[in-house]
Amino acid sequence: MALLDILCFPDDRLRTRAKPVKTITARHQQLLDDMLETMYAAPGIGLAATQINVHEQVIVIDISEDKTEPYCLINPVVISHSGIETMEEGCLSVPDTYAEVERADSVVVKYLDRKGAEQKLEADGLLAVCLQHEIDHLKGKLFVDYISKLKRDRIRKKLVKQQRQM
Repeated sequence: MALLDILCFPDDRLRTRAKPVKTITARHQQLLDDMLETMYAAPGIGLAATQINVHEQVIVIDISEDKTEPYCLINPVVISHSGIETMEEGCLSVPDTYAEVERADSVVVKYLDRKGAEQKLEADGLLAVCLQHEIDHLKGKLFVDYISKLKRDRIRKKLVKQQRQM
């Protein structure tokens, strides 16, 4: 397994729309393992392939306290949603930044597991928010797109300044 570099906002590659995976290969199995290792090391609770500059519809999530309940989702699609919830979100691609984001309170997501079997996942609360957040990445959308332009521009300036200093 390998730790992968995570792209940081405002990197334009984060705006790339991911393509569906047509055939799950050994490369995808390795990608999933590397993404999980990278997410745990960051540390985070979700990671989309777009964030590591791989533009395929692949995400990993683990919201468990002991990091023993990973989800590996290929070609995930929200097929239904209900309710509204506002939760503070952060993102590995927007370090040290948090904002209140309004999303659906519960979702049903259809996806392929790492073996290629079609699955459905019904989720609410944090898992529902995390699924929506990571699926947004596959569409080239970031959580900062849900906040005001003024706040987003401040975040952009702060992160560009930090990147220059590194």
